[in-house]
Amino acid sequence: MAGSTCGSTAVGRRSLRVSTRRAFLRYTSRCVAAAGVASLLPCGSTKRAAANVPLGKADACIFIWLGGGACHIDTWDPKRKSPDGKQPGSYYEKIPTAIPGVEVCEHLPQMAALLDRCVIIRTLHHEVIDEHAAAVNRLHTGRPPASTTIYPSIGSVVAWQLGSGQPGVPPYIVMGYPSPSRGPGFLGPAAGYLYLLDTEAGPAGLKPPPDLTAERADRRSQLLAGLRANYQARRGDSKVLADYLAAVDQAARLSSPEFMKVFDLKSEPARLREAYGSEFGQRCLLARRLVECGVRFVEVSYNLNFVNGTGWDTHNQGQLKQHLLIADLDQALSALLLDLERRQLLDRTLVVVATEFGRPPEFDAGGGRGHHSKAFSVVLAGGGLRTGQVIGQTDELGRAIVEEPVSVPDFHATIYAAVGIDPTKELYDGDRPVPITDQGTPVARLFV
Repeated sequence: MAGSTCGSTAVGRRSLRVSTRRAFLRYTSRCVAAAGVASLLPCGSTKRAAANVPLGKADACIFIWLGGGACHIDTWDPKRKSPDGKQPGSYYEKIPTAIPGVEVCEHLPQMAALLDRCVIIRTLHHEVIDEHAAAVNRLHTGRPPASTTIYPSIGSVVAWQLGSGQPGVPPYIVMGYPSPSRGPGFLGPAAGYLYLLDTEAGPAGLKPPPDLTAERADRRSQLLAGLRANYQARRGDSKVLADYLAAVDQAARLSSPEFMKVFDLKSEPARLREAYGSEFGQRCLLARRLVECGVRFVEVSYNLNFVNGTGWDTHNQGQLKQHLLIADLDQALSALLLDLERRQLLDRTLVVVATEFGRPPEFDAGGGRGHHSKAFSVVLAGGGLRTGQVIGQTDELGRAIVEEPVSVPDFHATIYAAVGIDPTKELYDGDRPVPITDQGTPVARLFV
């Protein structure tokens, strides 16, 4: 891999076998489900057929998460400006972009110039409104929760399907606080994530104590190996134990100096670090280094430095300094896209900017905005997609979808297709097949 900071060898993928009887049952259940779906679609509909789009060639995803609910009409889908911050409308002026006829918020000037490398989806939607945690879970897992299973996050699915890009590198990293919504669900610990809370150093849990010499570490490993063998002899095969041992072994590999050096941002030129900007920007820079090193999915959470008092959850007074967040995003995201492009990594790296829902055009009693999930915006960049497009259209104030609704499962299917994962395949919760998306269909015109 050109410019990589780590060594290179692909990791083999898992294979699953099912009995002839189970394959028959799965085939017949698909036929029944297809007949049921067909009966609900308009005559001649090709919604499911549209899922048969060419798979993309990206092999990594940087997933930028604007937790709290970034306002779509104050960022990527601007409408007429409110005259006084009380009547419905956008809070800021709008500016032209590199896509003719498409405008964005005035505080996104650098991204406006780079929008031909991007796709804005302006019609994402779901029905979760007043509960942040439930909406975060919906965007990360792609479906409502169930009482019988715990669904994996999109990062875990990508990690499970693609594996690490290089040995000794984790397939999935989260920069920000851990949460169940980002977890592996029924896929188990092998599809879990490594998380970081800052960019000053690597994961603290992987660093051995300074007084632990190589000789002492080797003696401990030998002792541990004996205890493991004794325990396994007494308890027999155990999936839980096997998963735990695999995680311990992976942690040992990740603590190697070869992987830990990827966290040394000071090895980058000072001018480049300055171009990325704040701590959020440094996370984006680290994300570039991680995918360059072979990490398949990096989530960069904007859950720090609430310079406006509320972050992206702009109720009440948080609205007044929302532009500081938007400008921070503009600087970091534009630096990331240009950096990936210079290194010839943009076509093989899908960059996603997402949030749990948008905000309504009305202002609340405190001058901020509430929650709005009926129509909001996300952005895709690079990844070999047909960029320079806007998907969908909302009404004059961004309340409702007018054209091309995109569901959360469709959004997931699009990401999977972009990184070469078949969005129609099935995962397995034990012996039970689970569709990789909840009937999602990729946005076909991004691929063909």
